[in-house]
Order: sequence, then C-alpha cells, then structure tokens
Amino acid sequence: MLKIRNGTIKDLPDLVIIEHLCFPKEEAATEEAFKQRIRLIPDSFFVAEEGGVLVGLVNGPVIESEFITDDLFEEIKGNPSFGGHQTVLGVAVTPHFQTRGVATALLLHLEKEARLKKRESITLTCKEDLIRFYENLGYKNRGVSKSEHGGVTWYNMSKKLD
Repeated sequence: MLKIRNGTIKDLPDLVIIEHLCFPKEEAATEEAFKQRIRLIPDSFFVAEEGGVLVGLVNGPVIESEFITDDLFEEIKGNPSFGGHQTVLGVAVTPHFQTRGVATALLLHLEKEARLKKRESITLTCKEDLIRFYENLGYKNRGVSKSEHGGVTWYNMSKKLD
C-alpha cells in the first residue's frame, strides 16, 4: 500500500536516484538542493513509499508570487505558516511505478496540506507533454513560462485553492 510522509535527510540517497532517473542532469535537483529543501521546507516535502521502498517525491516552497521563478532552483526560504502560493519544484516517480497513480497521490497530498494552510494556489511549471496530466488534476495552463531552467520550454500551470 502507498504511504505518503514528510521527506527526511535519511531519504537523501534515494531522492537523488529517483530525481536522476526522471530528469536530465540539467533539470534534476542536486543533492545539495534536496538537503536545503528538507531543512527549510519539511512541511511541503513529501515522499511516497511502497512496501518500505521510496518510489516518489514532491516538493516546493511557498512563495508570494503567482508563478515560479528560476532563482527558486538555487535558493529558497522557509514557508510562511499561512497564505502564499504553494509551488511544485519537483515531482518524480521511479519509472517502475509510473502510471500507477503515485504522482497524482503525491500532488493531492500536497494540495490537502496547502488547503489546511490557506495557500491561495498551487503553481508549477511543466513541459508540453505533461500539460494534459496537470489539466486533468484541475490545473490551468497559464502559457509559456519565463523559466530557462535546463534550457527547455516550460509552461506555467496553476490551480486556485479556496
């Protein structure tokens, strides 16, 4: 059964492996970035386990602006207690567990936590081939992002939370 919990520093080796299985080197979060995120935003860093094995992750800081900016991939601050916009800097699932609802479960868990803390929206960027996936979860395509992360075209996706 899938278990979702907060990520910890003990998860670091597995997090790095999953991230690098899912993203090219230019786009993947580094071990250092994960350390910083686990330390500063443990309340919005979640992992999925199946049978005690880490199979996925989702994380991102809460920001004041509506869309993600590239500086967040380098430096983040701790989350405010309430309000703001919940970002998704990364969602990744081990290839063997993809198409089994793990990413959806992680995103819904993040959304539930964001609603409890009265966040205004969830915001993320994705490549064109994932737009429909996010639209099916209620996100709206807000057009091409200014992001130059990894040198690819990203789309701003956001979901208002009431």
